[in-house]
Amino acid sequence: MQQHPLPLVGRHGEVEDVAEALRTTGGAIGGSTGGTTAGATGRTAGAEARTLLVTGGAGTGKTAVVEQARQIVVQEGGRVLRFGWESGEDPAGGTAALTDAVCGVLAKVHDGRLPARIAAVRRVQARATGPGGEVALLSTLGEVLADAAREVPFALILDNTERMPARTASALGLLLRTFRPAGVPVVMAGRPMSPGHVTAAQLPAAADRVLELPPLSSAEAGELVVRRLGRPVEPDLVTAVLAALGPLAGSPAAVLSVLASLEERGGLLELDGQVCLTVPEDGLRLRADAAELGRLCWPDASPDAGTVAAAAVLAALVDRAEVRLEDLHRAQSPDGPLEAVGRTVDRLVADRVVTVGEDGRITFAVPALAAALRMLPARAEVRSLHAAITRLVTDRLGATAAGTRRPRLAGHVAAAGATLDDTLAVPLLLAAAGSSVRFNQAWAVRSYHSVLRHLPPHDPRTPGVLHESAGLSLGHSDHIGVLALAEPLLACLDVPRRDDRGDRDDRGEREGRGDRDGLEWVTRACALSALHEHRSPYAEDADPRYHAALERVPVGTELAALGGRYGIGPSVPMTPRPGAAAKESGSSTGPGPGSGSGPVPSAAEVRLVAAAVGTGAEFEQARQDMPTDALGEAALDRLRNAAAYGDLAGALEAVLGEQQYVAAGESTAVRYHSMVRDYLTGDWDSALSCARRIETRGRSGSAAGVGQLARALAAEIQLMRGELGRASEWLDLIPDSVCHPLVARARLGVRYWSGDGASADEALEAARHDVRRVRGSGLLAGLDRVLLRMLSITVRGDSPEATRRTLEELEALYEEAASPMTYEAVLVARGMVHGDADSALAAYRLVRRRVDLPLSVDCCQCLTEVGDDPQSWLDEAMRSGHVLGMGRPVRSLLGAAARRRNVSIPRRRAARAGLTDREVRLIGMVSDGSTNRQIAARLACSEKTVEQRLSRLFQRTGCRSRVELAAAWLDGSLARQGLVPGH
Repeated sequence: MQQHPLPLVGRHGEVEDVAEALRTTGGAIGGSTGGTTAGATGRTAGAEARTLLVTGGAGTGKTAVVEQARQIVVQEGGRVLRFGWESGEDPAGGTAALTDAVCGVLAKVHDGRLPARIAAVRRVQARATGPGGEVALLSTLGEVLADAAREVPFALILDNTERMPARTASALGLLLRTFRPAGVPVVMAGRPMSPGHVTAAQLPAAADRVLELPPLSSAEAGELVVRRLGRPVEPDLVTAVLAALGPLAGSPAAVLSVLASLEERGGLLELDGQVCLTVPEDGLRLRADAAELGRLCWPDASPDAGTVAAAAVLAALVDRAEVRLEDLHRAQSPDGPLEAVGRTVDRLVADRVVTVGEDGRITFAVPALAAALRMLPARAEVRSLHAAITRLVTDRLGATAAGTRRPRLAGHVAAAGATLDDTLAVPLLLAAAGSSVRFNQAWAVRSYHSVLRHLPPHDPRTPGVLHESAGLSLGHSDHIGVLALAEPLLACLDVPRRDDRGDRDDRGEREGRGDRDGLEWVTRACALSALHEHRSPYAEDADPRYHAALERVPVGTELAALGGRYGIGPSVPMTPRPGAAAKESGSSTGPGPGSGSGPVPSAAEVRLVAAAVGTGAEFEQARQDMPTDALGEAALDRLRNAAAYGDLAGALEAVLGEQQYVAAGESTAVRYHSMVRDYLTGDWDSALSCARRIETRGRSGSAAGVGQLARALAAEIQLMRGELGRASEWLDLIPDSVCHPLVARARLGVRYWSGDGASADEALEAARHDVRRVRGSGLLAGLDRVLLRMLSITVRGDSPEATRRTLEELEALYEEAASPMTYEAVLVARGMVHGDADSALAAYRLVRRRVDLPLSVDCCQCLTEVGDDPQSWLDEAMRSGHVLGMGRPVRSLLGAAARRRNVSIPRRRAARAGLTDREVRLIGMVSDGSTNRQIAARLACSEKTVEQRLSRLFQRTGCRSRVELAAAWLDGSLARQGLVPGH
């Protein structure tokens, strides 16, 4: 049986309208009779043929709509012919070109009368030189087309009408308006033209109906991305594509062009069952093809090569600095390069490609277009243009005044590079940084970074610039910006200062000591930023500049070694420098006043954060080294809870406080902090999304590193959801050398649930080996959850000796660590092993207060086994498990507990509760005949998840199959039962 092609996204109604127009073949207008039925459509010969014009902006899918409608009609038995107006021999077009196109159509009608029709046309064409000859020829063309349609009914389609020569469009418009061929429906497609264009006037006037294709909605564009890639898509990918396209976000061709560009660059990665971006979100671009860019982004018609090349120059110019119209208007010579750029702007503004804001700033309307244009070869030297814009102001005001009054010029100076002399660049950049720090710190940071490329390391101003730049970057969580200071910092540390040379007076000694303190603070800031981006200076792939800088500043080594305690790089001994505690007695600010004081922890605070992962004695000692009443009990609890998950950002936030620690930004540590929070509160979809963003960010070529603990936590979530394959994929990304309780816990779960009873002993033995490794590294925080999982396995396996041994080890861990989380684990363990309901209930209350939804499910499962009211605890466990989306590992435990206590597993939702929007959408896709794979791609989930949702729908609706579900939806049964909201 023939199948209709898959419908276009967001174009179902338009395709049906075009198909309906193409089906009206075989009729005779104005009283003509005869003919046959229009194929399999069931339409009679007397049906009136119509002329339809499909129009819309560039890339809206006009050709695709017409082509799909043609395929549908052809599959139904109709006949649709293409009107090849492009094949005319005369480039100017006109009646002759139209005649050739009609003869081409007649040649496709095989009824034996082709020679007679062609002869009739050519006879009239030969006599068409006199007055009225063209009208007679058009009349003849209409008659022969109508005659052919009576014998073999057909419809005509013609595309790209905006490119039709004016004379051909005029002749065709007259033919369709005055001498319309009876029984021949005509469907035209073309983009709307500007007023005054001949095609724009003639063809719409000849159409019975104009069908305008609207832009796709955001949801439809997202569905197009999913269909194009054929796999579930990370939502951030769709958001980034739409943001990069701006006003072109509703253009299917533009969306597909961005996706094609990503595939060409290797910018897509399938991770955790979803397609993710591996390039920065602001780096998305259309395909760098000049012809394609012209078709998509210029509204009326494709521009010439010169216009595209000039646009490429402008795109490169505005990429590095802010360009305003006043910069171009100040050009002195009318034939100079800036004046040429100004004329380019005028053309691009008229074409609506470039916009000019109220402040005169020039921007491209479509960011992806500007990014693609920058990939084209530029004809002009862009650096010289930046230098020219700078000199237009400095020649008039001077370098310092220009930087103070026009701080945006710093971008032009940076882009100009060596084209500008240091004597002009340095004072301008310093003045621009000082001026912009009050209203735009990002500008100030860029200015400081630029001036460092001009200042030599021995310049006395260099340490102050490094200090200010690092302080500002930390102030708004730009850790990548801090890491960019490593090279000039290392060069500056290599320069001997006055206090190192010995030839100093008191003032020189103070200045030298201040410079040294400032450089030490910057080094510690670099170490902190490296940890935020999960980059350890001790890792094998670490940038050697970071380690070299730390060797020159021993005070930073203790901070850098902190990473090993939080799953960032290898574990190295933390050996504090003698006298460090006395020098930094709790102060976390940088030396001296100003913006350089940032959230860099002191030596005492670093030791406290490090001790949070170790023994209780170490933690208590580190706490005693802190100033009196520096931290309350609540902050200390948050610190130890964060340490259990290797959450460095959460630990620093607990120690430094919200006022000193800036938790905003996009660093890897901050993202992982959000992931941990989402994991504990039960928003596991968001937690997995964070893990994917961390992973792709680490592969994007930036200074960010991968998050090993994010991989482990993602594996834990997928394990609890029953997605063992995906959990294993996450764990496979973690090197065997990584040693952390969270990794050991996930590995134990995957090994146990993936095997049979024989491999359970092997999983436990491997877990004991991991526990010994973790203990040897001094990482006790979080180890209680590994032992608790081991204990639950031994209890189910009826291994009393192994259970006793594991419980003793867990209690010994509590004696050693003395942390609140370890105490909770001990209480749950006593409930599991000894049937101690009071201990399990106490653990449940502590866990609920701390907000740990996954552990609360374990508590409820334990209370189902040993509590006085097993049904209520089972109900709560099922509710929480449903929120988390827990799969086979948890459901099997709860099912076993329910059977032992002879209680029933509750249904997740009342049978007659209304369907959710997601369920209604799923039923609609089933009714459309979509397969599970197609549904999974559109809903961004796995096929297994689709099967589970369908099973729940069958239970709720009483339907036994997809066919019954679709029938109940289409005949209104579900609405009459009150299951469909709003009906």
